[in-house]
Amino acid sequence: MRGFLYVLSAFAVMGLAFWAYQENYKTQAALKEVRQLHAEIGAAHERLNILRAEWAYLNRPDRLADLADLNFDRLGLLPLMPDAFGQVDHIIYPLPPISPIINPIELSSEAFDDWEDPL
Repeated sequence: MRGFLYVLSAFAVMGLAFWAYQENYKTQAALKEVRQLHAEIGAAHERLNILRAEWAYLNRPDRLADLADLNFDRLGLLPLMPDAFGQVDHIIYPLPPISPIINPIELSSEAFDDWEDPL
């Protein structure tokens, strides 16, 4: 009986060693993937910062003013004036929703037979 327990213990130790070996390689693969993702995120942040800098450079007010002056005839731009905008009373607001009829009154056509039109 003691021999059987020794063999069973040896197999259990070998099984746990194999499981630990597999988990070690899975962990190393996951860590490698995390490092790659961090590198990709860093590169994306760098590209984003470069694009923001280029956008800020291209949208400088003096540059845009010069472009507007160069292309004034072709674009047909006009300076902004206060009267170019609409007034608040010209805005059409949506009408409030009609509430449903809660207590309807039934009318029959017989009530109108005796009624005479005053006109």
